[in-house]
Parts: sequence; C-alpha cells; structure tokens
Amino acid sequence: MGLSAGSPAGLSGDSSTGSPAGSSEGSPAGSSRGSSEGPFEGSSEGPFEGPFEGPFEGPFEGPLTHRAELPERPARFTEWPSWVPEEVVSAFRSSGVRQPWSHQAEAATLAWSGQHMVISTGTASGKSLAYQLPVLSTLASSREATALYLSPTKALAADQLRGLRELDVPDVRPAAYDGDTPTGERDWVRSHARWVFSNPDMLHRSVLPGHQRWSHFFRRLCYVVVDECHSYRGVFGSHVALLLRRLHRVARRYGASPVFVLASATVADPASSATLLTGVDCVAVADDASPRGARTVALWEPPLIPELTGENEAPVRRSAGAEAARIMADLVVEGARTLAFVRSRRGAELTALGARRHLSEADPSLGSRVAAYRAGFLPEERRELEEKLDSGALLGVASTNALELGVDITGLDAVVVAGYPGTLASFWQQAGRAGRAGSGALVVFVARDDPLDTYLVHHPEAVLDRPIEATVLDPSNPYVLAPHLACAAAELPLTSRCLAAFGGPAAREVVDGLVEDGMLRRRKSGWYWTSKDRPQYEVDIRGSGGDQIMVVETDSGRMLGTVDPIAAHAQVHPGAVYLHQGVSYVVDSLSLDEGLAMVHAEDPEWNTSPREVVDIEVLGTARSESFGGIGTCLGEVAVSSQVVGYLRRLPSGEVLDQIPLDLPERRLTTRAVWYTVSEELLCGSAPGGAGLEPARIPGALHAAEHAAIGLLPLFATCDRWDIGGVSTALHADTGEATVFVHDGHPGGAGFADRGFAALVPWLAATREAIVSCECPAGCPSCVQSPKCGNGNEPLDKAGAVAVLDTVLRELREHGVGAQHDRLHDQASAATKR
Repeated sequence: MGLSAGSPAGLSGDSSTGSPAGSSEGSPAGSSRGSSEGPFEGSSEGPFEGPFEGPFEGPFEGPLTHRAELPERPARFTEWPSWVPEEVVSAFRSSGVRQPWSHQAEAATLAWSGQHMVISTGTASGKSLAYQLPVLSTLASSREATALYLSPTKALAADQLRGLRELDVPDVRPAAYDGDTPTGERDWVRSHARWVFSNPDMLHRSVLPGHQRWSHFFRRLCYVVVDECHSYRGVFGSHVALLLRRLHRVARRYGASPVFVLASATVADPASSATLLTGVDCVAVADDASPRGARTVALWEPPLIPELTGENEAPVRRSAGAEAARIMADLVVEGARTLAFVRSRRGAELTALGARRHLSEADPSLGSRVAAYRAGFLPEERRELEEKLDSGALLGVASTNALELGVDITGLDAVVVAGYPGTLASFWQQAGRAGRAGSGALVVFVARDDPLDTYLVHHPEAVLDRPIEATVLDPSNPYVLAPHLACAAAELPLTSRCLAAFGGPAAREVVDGLVEDGMLRRRKSGWYWTSKDRPQYEVDIRGSGGDQIMVVETDSGRMLGTVDPIAAHAQVHPGAVYLHQGVSYVVDSLSLDEGLAMVHAEDPEWNTSPREVVDIEVLGTARSESFGGIGTCLGEVAVSSQVVGYLRRLPSGEVLDQIPLDLPERRLTTRAVWYTVSEELLCGSAPGGAGLEPARIPGALHAAEHAAIGLLPLFATCDRWDIGGVSTALHADTGEATVFVHDGHPGGAGFADRGFAALVPWLAATREAIVSCECPAGCPSCVQSPKCGNGNEPLDKAGAVAVLDTVLRELREHGVGAQHDRLHDQASAATKR
C-alpha cells in the first residue's frame, strides 16, 4: 500500500514486534528525592509500624491511589494419604512438613489413582508437594518407574531439583537435562536417571527427536509434571500444547501411558485450560488450604513532573522504574527483603542501578546488596545470583518475570510490581512472593505511563475483585500446527488415527499441505518425513523467530548475553544503548545473518527508543457486522513493519534527536479485529456524529488505536507487546476510516478474537481511560504509545473521545453489548479447537 504517517490517508501504526528497551520506562532518573523521604508519601504514616507491621494510615492523596488489606487465612491440614510409603512420609517430616494441607492430599491422591489433573492454587501453597507425593511414592514402589518434570525456565527446574535432592528419598536418582547439562553427563541421565528435570525446549530439540536413545526411560514413564502451566499461553502455549501431544504419542509408542500432573497459579477454569494444553481430560483441585499472612496491597501512580515535557511536548510522569527503585531502596534501608518486578530486561537493570544510587546517599554499604536478575544472563551469572538470593546476601532484587517463574524465594517482606505484568494471574503470582512464610507483607503496584496501568490504579476493583483470566491458546493455528506435524512425522510416521490428537480434520488439512510441499510423503501405513535433516531445529517454540542474537563486546570478544531476533531490531540496532549487569554499552553493528551484535562500553547521558513504520492489508474476513455507519470485523491481515530510526532521549524524557536506520522490512500474517467509521458519522454534526473536521480525523483515530491497544489486556490474556495496531483515515481495503488491532504472532494467538467478543466493554474502558487522564492533550498514560512507529504524531485526545462516543453509541443502539456473552463463548471455543 505504501502509506506512511505523512500520507493523505494518515496511516499510523503501533507495532507489536518492538521492545520496551531503550524507552524512558525503568529510568532511574526523574526522581530527585532521597531515600530518607520514605516510599509512601501521601499517607500520614508509613506503611509499617516497625518492620512491616500495621496498615497504611492517613488520607489517599499524592501517588497512593488505593490501599487494600487482604486478611489472613488459616491453614487446613489433613492426614498423609494411606498409600504413601513410610520412607516418603519420613522424608517430608524430616524436611519440616508434619502434615499436608488438604488440597495437597486431594491432588496427590487423584494423580496416584491415574487421573490427569491440575492443581491451581496460589503462590506458596505447596504445589510441589502435591506432585512430589505421587511421583516419589511410585518411584519408591516400582524401582523401574520414571518421571519427567517440565518447567518454563531452567532456574525453576534447578530449584525444584535442589529441593527434591534435599528430601533424599532413596533410589530416586533425579537429574537435570537442559542446555546447561554437560555433554558427558547427558548419557548418564538418559540411561540411569529416574526423574528427569527439563524444559519444553530440550524436550522439543533433544529428547523427542532422539527418543530411541531414551527408550529405557520412555518404557517406564509414569508421570509427566508440567509446572507453572499458566505461563503457557498465546503462541508459546500453542507450541507447548502440540509438544505435549508429541510427547504423549512417543510414550505410547513404547507402551507407556503417563499421568499428566499440572501445577498452576490460580486461573479461570483450570480444568479446561489444562485439558486444552495437554490434549487429555484433566480434573482440577483449586480449593487452596494453605495459610496466608495478611497483606497490604497499595496502588501507586507516579505523579506528573510539571517542569518537564516529553515527546511532542506531552507531560512526563515519573517512570515506574524510577519509583520502584526509590521504593525498593527505602525498604532495603529498613532491612526488608524486597523484590521488584520490572517489565523489561533494560528496566530491571536500570531499576537496580537506580536503587543503588539512592542507597549510596543513605548507606553506601547496602549498594552491594541490590542486584538485577533477568533472562539473557550467562548460566554462571544466574547461578551466582540465585545462591545470593537463597542465602539472603541480597536484600533487594530487580527482576523480569524470570523470577516470577524462577527460584522459589522465601521470606520476602515486600514486592514492588513496576508496571502491570499483562495478566492478573501474573500479578498475583508476583505479589504472592511477599509474605511466603505466612507473615504480613506489602505489595505495591506502581503504574507505568500506560493507559491500562492508569485505568487499574483508578479502578482498584479491576485488580482486587476481577476473576483471573482464562488461558488463551490455539493449537489449531496452522502456523504452529504445520511445523509440529512435521516434527511428529520425523519422530514417528503419522497415521490417520494419531491425527485426532492434533486436531482431526484441521490436522489432516495441514498434513495434505505438507505433502503438496514435498515435506511429507504418503504411504499406505501413514505419512513419512522426507528429509534427512531434523525439522525440530527449524521450529522455534518460543516464537522468537530463530536463533538468539549474541551480544559481544568489540574490544574483548566477550559474550555479554543474548537477544531474540525479533527484539534485536529494537534492542540492539546500531546506536542502541544496551545494559548488562548495570554496565552501559552502545551498539556498533548488528548482523542478523551472522546472529551477532557488536557493542562497546559507553555510558551516554541519553537512552534510545526505536521508531517503526507499519502497513496493514486485509487478507480475509472471518466475521463482519454493520451497525448504521459502523462496521466491526475479525479476520486475517498481513502486517508489514520496519524499524526506520530511533530517538535519543534524556532520562527526563526529553527527546534530543531522531536518527535514521536501514533495517529490513518484516511481514507478519496474523489475526486482527477492526472497526470502520463512515465519513458521515465522523464529520457529521447531527446527533450521534463525532463532528470532526477532516484534518483532525487521523489524529483522533490514531489516539483511539493507541488507547485500545493499551486496554485490550484487560479483556484478553495478553500483554501490550503481544499486540499491535494501525489506524488510517481511509484504508484501501475497507474504503473507510479504520482502526485495526492485531495479534503480534504469525497466525494469531487468540487475542484479536477475544477483543472482537468484548468489543463494547473494551472500547468503553478505552474511552474511560482517556477521559480520566489528567493531562490536557494526551500523554503516555492515555494515548501516547512507547512503541509508536510514527513518533506519536498525530494524536488528538479529544477527537479520540468523540470517535469512541460515536462508535459506542451506534453499537449500543443496535444491542451489541447484549451479544457479548455469546460472542465471548464463541471466542473461547475458537481457541479450544
């Protein structure tokens, strides 16, 4: 189509493939106050009387927008199940577990009886014991039995393995099998380990392709434990769902029929979610009988900084990372073990650095007791940090969600959540790290400059009273299904009978396509893989688009870390500022072909944020409805995007300049939801019309698009960075003014479908978020986007409200809101095909 921000049609985009790296989010600057002021101004008393006791006092003013006291919950114990061998009971008693909680015994008994099941209870509710009991009992009763444990992170698997070894149940022979396992140890694991601790990546790339070498293990496989299964959502979840079907198929080939035991944070409808993920019928245990100490939950909105302006002269709010750094520093001074969750790798580094700077003013000796923890660290760096966390040598840690699903940290006094993590499940998982020993604790949610965060801190019921989301994944996505069927055929020939587990008719259609492409060959006995090469190495289940980009220091040749290839365009483009372990580097060059980014150490006063141009084409419409001058659609689109430059910003948010880049264009075929508005409604002054002058339409649509992207995570289990959008005053395929919001993954991940099903409440929340923002003309808290490819131009805040008023009026007059229960059910069913 060739449209750009400056074209007459006014196309604008908010790309989903960008990254928050280099933005002002997480910057330690912007806060000039020292740690002596305490983290909770706005109340007349601090949050605690002494070390972490007592509620907040005083009025709600300043940054503190809401405080809630979550009551203490007593434990409910039961007796050890009669089927558990004495040696296993003795091991748990020796570790300090006198009796199980009732939900642990219920879940363990279901698994022991052969029922596939999921235990879905809160953080620190002892889910590990619930699956350890049946597995250890089986391993103790049958000396040939084996079990497999899968977790989304190596850190969590290593932590669970350490805990199991401390139990010291005889002849279990547990062992890790992951990317850090030395080559010499892998043969021993295959031949002798009885409980293997691994992750989906190793299962996909090593275990299943070489299943013949694992034949001894597979013949005796009794249990497959899938830990933190709520993290398997979107495209990654769809990949893992098909991977588990491949695992079950290989196990059956060797005569095994393992019981699937899943553990999850609290999610909506855990039985259905677990069944969709595994492909086998699961029952749920969700009545949490563990004790929980009282917790204070504080919602915190950083204030605007009157003397500073940001992009396009918009007001600048103190960043969530800067607030988190200051709050964490104050808590560390008080001796509180504090964990701050930050959205991005860069943000985690900057928050730790900011906390150390504050501590240098109050007590320099404490600076060394604060660190960052994130993905991308080398294995030895992760292990060192994990040991310091476990020993208490670190008092403050700024982390990405690597620690949400990572080390089992106990004894934390406070958790600071800097920016909404995308889902309520993740928020409560992070919040649950506080007060794990049953004592009182503090949870502070610090809002980012983002429409959804702003909405949540002013609507506490959306955080405290809303049900946890259902998991969204779609194993029938052909972009995911096709490569997994190729992998399955390379492992064992496909048959008509086994296709039922992969989706039946949908799988057969994909297989026929693979035959046409010459990837599979049809024989009477089934479909066979035609190449000598293994397809598993070409399938990236994390959805990062290929092999990781290595970040290497130019002078020394030292590898600092890795970045996924999609994020590389935004994080390590030439000129980007890259942080590692608190040290700043500037990128010299990026070679996508070689998978290499070369950097040099430099600490400039500015940081960087990428800029992209985005184009969108409608390929097909799955659903289309018209209401007066409003059209609503769901369908397939092709999104073209290209990083064309980057901004250099001061930590205050002030933009220094924009520098052009020449990076290749990327094309994404995915699902989108969109609405169209007729010219008559946009420009008409009659009742119901928006009354906009033509010159204002591009900015009004652009602002409405940004805000809608920010609020969709409230209705779909997604993150702002999982989705993108485009708006235009005249789109070539629709013939009208159009606002698109699309999934950021090939084939879609179910997010656009959820948006279509909840269109009226979604757009109503979007409008409210814009109206309630205190800025006069638009800011990052309402209509500006941190990943806008057009530099947040043009934006018309008032025009966006007028457009949304018009759209909502038409939809409500035609009774669309009343249809959303039915549509939501249909969207849920679509993601469970």
